[in-house]
Amino acid sequence: MKRRITLLSSLSLSIILGLSSCLKHDNTVIALPQIVTNDVIIDATSTQAWAGGVVINQGAIVNEYGVCYSTTNQEPTISDIKSLVKIKNTSFIGNLKGLTPNTTYYLRAYATNQSGTVYGAVVQFKTSTDMSNAYGTVSTFAGSAEGNADGTGTAALFNHPFGTARDAAGNLYVSDSYNCTIRKITADGVVTTIAGTGGLGSADGTGTAASFYSPAGLAVDANGNIFVADMGNSLIRKITPAGVVTTFAGSGNTGYQDGTGTAASFSAPTGIAIAANGVLYVSDSGTGLIRRITPAGVVTTIAGNRVAAYKNASGTDASFNKPAGIAVDATGNIYVAEPANKAIRKINLDNVVTTFAGGLDSLSMPFGAPQALSVDANNNIFVADGAGRVLKINKDHILTVMAGKSAATGNTDGEGSAATFNYPKGIVADNSGNVFVTDFNNSRIRKVK
Repeated sequence: MKRRITLLSSLSLSIILGLSSCLKHDNTVIALPQIVTNDVIIDATSTQAWAGGVVINQGAIVNEYGVCYSTTNQEPTISDIKSLVKIKNTSFIGNLKGLTPNTTYYLRAYATNQSGTVYGAVVQFKTSTDMSNAYGTVSTFAGSAEGNADGTGTAALFNHPFGTARDAAGNLYVSDSYNCTIRKITADGVVTTIAGTGGLGSADGTGTAASFYSPAGLAVDANGNIFVADMGNSLIRKITPAGVVTTFAGSGNTGYQDGTGTAASFSAPTGIAIAANGVLYVSDSGTGLIRRITPAGVVTTIAGNRVAAYKNASGTDASFNKPAGIAVDATGNIYVAEPANKAIRKINLDNVVTTFAGGLDSLSMPFGAPQALSVDANNNIFVADGAGRVLKINKDHILTVMAGKSAATGNTDGEGSAATFNYPKGIVADNSGNVFVTDFNNSRIRKVK
């Protein structure tokens, strides 16, 4: 009898525990998703726009998401107008239709599951009344075919021009990558060679006595010094106004070591930008790192971890995949063009990396392959998209296509989408509203006004 009672007691305990387990399972709290509203509004016209967001905790169950918007409610909810996205992806974009011209809208991304609805930050934008000013007129500023000749305008020849930058006097500088030279173009279109032998090498020297190997990005400081991301040599080179070329940073051996001057190492540095305080920022494509170089030549890594991926995080916890062009605004925010991830990433003053625009998801992809960036005095950001377009993200974070057509190659001058490019690679804007683009496969320098 005693053994039987013990058995029954054990069985009863098992049943109770089982019921308890079921009850706990049934009462499991489902985590709310976390949502971020994209800062950039895409193709905002007078009557429609595109906007979206990103679900950042992918493990959360999401039943519905989209964007909600209003002209009167500055904190819109799903009770206002909403654009529902039916295909479930980590990042998403919705079409806002039937908008009123010249009207301010408030919008934010939302996500809903069984535990409720959460919202991202509110983004404000204004619809246009006239889109005619959004498009640029493209002309050929210099170059006409592959070659290596100085001259004026189309009489000059380049061989796959890569990076470009401008000085305070309005002169353009171009890294002529296949010719391994650095070229100067005056405001009147006169092209001269200021450095490089025309052959591969890494020799320091003056003017054409120096040599480069596939020079890429360029930056010019307030004193007229030119800094070159010498991609093939994995070096950062400096050219003084007198044309003297020296190695500013890098050992010439590929690597990722921080250090001062030649004690540091790089791997295919591609983009380079300079802040108002003279600090350089370099996108090290081969390692996926973003490097900082002080005026004294001290190199440190501020973001990236040598893992080729797409991960937003702080500093070296973030990941990039072959970062290309880089730019810095007047506040010190850094923007990185990342063609492999089809994104523009932003690094704030605390080295926190976020996605500013684009991303891998096909539903949120305004870019084909963003290659280079330029920020003008008004904080407008210009993008050279390798897929064949030039885009502008204005200070209000509205993205428009200035010129070109995605996946259409050519060298036709003209207005807006009537113009064609063949792999835009570098870009720089002046203070008069002109944008200059290195048209890589056409071996031309194009002007968008």
